[in-house]
Amino acid sequence: MDNARLAAAVRAREIRVSGIKDFFDLAEALLDRASVQQQLSHLDRGTLATIAAIAELGSRAGGSTAADVAALLDSYAEAPPESDIELRASTAVSLLLADRETDAAGIERFTAYDSVAEQVRSWPAFGLPGLSELAAGLPLAALEPAAETELRFIDRVASERAFAATTGITELLVELEREPARELAKGGIALPDTKRLANAMAVDLAGVARLLAVAGASGLVAREAGSWLITDAGSAWLMESSGARWRMLAAGWFERLPTDIRRLLGERSHSLWGAGLRRFVDWLYPAGGDWMDERIAAYTGAAELLGITANHAASSPGLALFTSGLDAAETAMAPLLPREVEQVYLQHDLSIVAPGPLTPQVDGRLRSLADAESRSLASSYRVSASSMNRAMAAGESAASVREFLAEISLTGIPQPLDYLITEASSRYGLLRAGALTERNSRDALEAKSYVRSDDAQLLDTVLVDQNLSVLGFTRVDPDRLVSRFPLETVFWNLSDARYPVAAEGADAEIVALRRRRHARSAGAVGPDPIEDLIERLRLGGDSEPEEAADAWLARQLDSAIRLKAALTVSVTMPNGTVVDYQLEPTSIAGGRLRARDRRSAIERTLPLSSIARVSPAADVP
Repeated sequence: MDNARLAAAVRAREIRVSGIKDFFDLAEALLDRASVQQQLSHLDRGTLATIAAIAELGSRAGGSTAADVAALLDSYAEAPPESDIELRASTAVSLLLADRETDAAGIERFTAYDSVAEQVRSWPAFGLPGLSELAAGLPLAALEPAAETELRFIDRVASERAFAATTGITELLVELEREPARELAKGGIALPDTKRLANAMAVDLAGVARLLAVAGASGLVAREAGSWLITDAGSAWLMESSGARWRMLAAGWFERLPTDIRRLLGERSHSLWGAGLRRFVDWLYPAGGDWMDERIAAYTGAAELLGITANHAASSPGLALFTSGLDAAETAMAPLLPREVEQVYLQHDLSIVAPGPLTPQVDGRLRSLADAESRSLASSYRVSASSMNRAMAAGESAASVREFLAEISLTGIPQPLDYLITEASSRYGLLRAGALTERNSRDALEAKSYVRSDDAQLLDTVLVDQNLSVLGFTRVDPDRLVSRFPLETVFWNLSDARYPVAAEGADAEIVALRRRRHARSAGAVGPDPIEDLIERLRLGGDSEPEEAADAWLARQLDSAIRLKAALTVSVTMPNGTVVDYQLEPTSIAGGRLRARDRRSAIERTLPLSSIARVSPAADVP
């Protein structure tokens, strides 16, 4: 196998790379009965029946053809076409559950590995279906169809859920952009961050994890350096319309849907996905167990959350997604979502009320100068001195704020809000923060930034503020403090603490700083351990075929000695004939094998060079 195919097989088999030192270790891991059972539990009934039939036919005549398998399955029930059998057998080969060889006539022959055949044959003893049940089982009755009269109700519920999901994820991204959330080593977000996000998103604690998973599947957030951050794609998503936002979330769900589940749900897009679906999955994946339960629950749960389904029935957008694709799904969902507005009501108590969901451009600009208080069909925001200071730090001015508010207001600009804008503008910049580019005797040697102000009392307040003590400010002048932290860290800590701070450049001109807390890439991953393993094994396994065969023989014999297991040892005699001995190996030394002969009860010593092959011991009468 080439590296790509081998890596895909090892990845699909979920083999742990730790402890694998050579290809012999990898072979043992792939043939381990527990590993075989785990993979078999992931296969559908048709593939299992094909593997069971190949195992039943054994290795006669170098393996079984698709026609042989079809004939055996046909003795239990009508067999599938040979093309289907070849496809399913090829799946088993790609998963390293079976071997495939092409004979002289160009016909493909399949053989199940011994551990796979033994595992399949043992199933009936554990309550799992054997070959006869796998081959003769009939599919369950079709799932209950959804009534046409219910579709309007389904669409209404679906649209409400879709709007709630997009709104919640919007608040999630905004909050993560403001402050990342810490991921625990054992998994899950730290409780303080979970509570903070739940409050911003107006959901319960469990809802944070569900929506974070949806956002992660769509590439809007990513985990980096132990924290969850918004990605560049997430930042762009915030500027999309409600319909386009939903489309990206639905695309993330659909694209990550495993092929088998996508096919299963697509074939039943007009049916109820409740208990009937679960019974059908139990039949289709007879060994799936909890693993398949969790898969179905995860994907159907996300579908309900996004409005792809509602009450276990596909919505109109969900039907369009499965039958016509994403464009059709977005077209179906867009009119079901609340209409976006661009006008708001400015109140005398400094609150701003939107009579409907705002367009992304208005919402984004409004958030830069006000704090969101509630998000629903009617949203509210509140302007404060700190929010105005934040806006001016991002490059706004009193004139630009007034111009924007006048454009979107249905009630003009109330006098209290006008006073607040004037006051914030006058106070902005009382503190100036900048980067140190030249060191002098006044500044600590390790200082990287400074804060200055003509208001000595304001500097005194900064110096004794316990919330800013981590910055380690040192006074080097009556109007100047320095810190060992860079400008961005100092500036945003002061801004978050609601000080009227402005950043300045080397020429003392005010500059706008943009807080960038984005993950570098949603798909950023480290080195692939499986690809690294295969590369290491290739480099360590460059030997002649004869050397590899000798090493494999020694490995099998060592394993039998350690486990005190019996083997059938085939020995090539001087006249060229091959004789089989039933032996229990006891030691290897000097190129010779010492073993007890089970039939004659004597000890034999055989040269390793004469051993043609070894295999599991045959029963000795």
